[in-house]
Amino acid sequence: MAPEIIYQDASPGAARAMAALEQYVRGSGLERPLLELIKIRASQINGCAYCINMHTRDARAAGETEQRIYLLNAWREAPYYTPRERAALAWTEALTEIASAGVSAELRESARREFTDRELVDLTIGVIAINGWNRLSVGFAVPPAD
Repeated sequence: MAPEIIYQDASPGAARAMAALEQYVRGSGLERPLLELIKIRASQINGCAYCINMHTRDARAAGETEQRIYLLNAWREAPYYTPRERAALAWTEALTEIASAGVSAELRESARREFTDRELVDLTIGVIAINGWNRLSVGFAVPPAD
């Protein structure tokens, strides 16, 4: 199955802009395993098979365990995530589903206990980036890579 539109060919400038955003996130200093967890979690929420497939592979390459990947959609009930990871996952979910509940003051306070101001801005840019990639992949029916 081929994508409906190959967005990189249709708009190379848009693809370069997304790649530059991704490059910034990767160089932000946030831990790679943490970034992979938020990418997987946002992609689960958005139903992006392409990104779930890619980021579970990337998470494994970064040393993530199968157990933590499998339980990611139930992270609140699973005891395997650090307070920092939990804050990042809650932040990711709130921003990904921002139209349904917004972002509470309590969530902001919780995130700020685990992240510096810069880290929280960079984490937010990471959530923005993966949500953008999800929308490109889901919107144009990009299939998971083998």
